[in-house]
Amino acid sequence: MTRMVQAVLAGDVAEAEELQELLKAAGIEATLEAEGDDDPLTVMVPESSLEAALDAIEALTEPDEPTAD
Repeated sequence: MTRMVQAVLAGDVAEAEELQELLKAAGIEATLEAEGDDDPLTVMVPESSLEAALDAIEALTEPDEPTAD
């Protein structure tokens, strides 16, 4: 079995699910975990995909570049 590692902490369920879908679209398996009901959700990915997951999150969540008028 592939070891799962933390990729990112999400502030709420909606953010966690959005990140999970983003990773799925990039071809990366992701699961959500929380220690308790009030704890932040942790987005977990296979250890071998961690760097790709972080790159995908960074690339797909960067704000748009400002355009010159």
